[in-house]
Amino acid sequence: AEHGLGVLVPMGKMIGTLYLALIVFVLLVLIPGLLWARVRVKAFFKEMRPNLILAFATTSSESAYPGTLNSLEKMGVPNRIASFVLPMGYSFNLDGSTLYLAIASVFIAQAAHVELSIQTQLAMMLALMLTTKGVAAVPRASMVVLSATLTAFGLPLEGIVLIMGVDEFMDMARTTVNLLGNSVATTVVSHWEGEKLSPEFQKS
Repeated sequence: AEHGLGVLVPMGKMIGTLYLALIVFVLLVLIPGLLWARVRVKAFFKEMRPNLILAFATTSSESAYPGTLNSLEKMGVPNRIASFVLPMGYSFNLDGSTLYLAIASVFIAQAAHVELSIQTQLAMMLALMLTTKGVAAVPRASMVVLSATLTAFGLPLEGIVLIMGVDEFMDMARTTVNLLGNSVATTVVSHWEGEKLSPEFQKS
């Protein structure tokens, strides 16, 4: 209220940057992964759509876990692979959350006029890759990780207040990408193990 509507402009830029980064990640990493596994991309997304929408709406990957597991098995991923790789991904493969935290940390540093060297940014990224493990089940759990990261790198905790108002919009996107990344990883591992998907999902 003190700074007026102008403060929303940098917030909008941060949200746009995150969505752009997530889209680029999907296009450059996840879709090529599906193509390598010879998966029909359109059929894959059609099957996964309800689960992705649920994750987007609830901001919790955990709520979409049963449906995602069923969808993967319906596509032809064996239960022994899906029931092992998917839950492991929920703990160790949180691509969307890592991207979000990196962008949020740099945003807060810029807002506080703190110059971050390339070495510091790389160290921060490595720290985030480790500290984001296990946050998939709890909406807004990334804020706790962000607080710890800011403290570790000498950035002001007050910056969290800046992004808290728009965190919901970013949480929806990062949760959806987390779930999509885990689904793709499970499908790729299934292909890696020599398993074939159902004909409607597997390219000949």
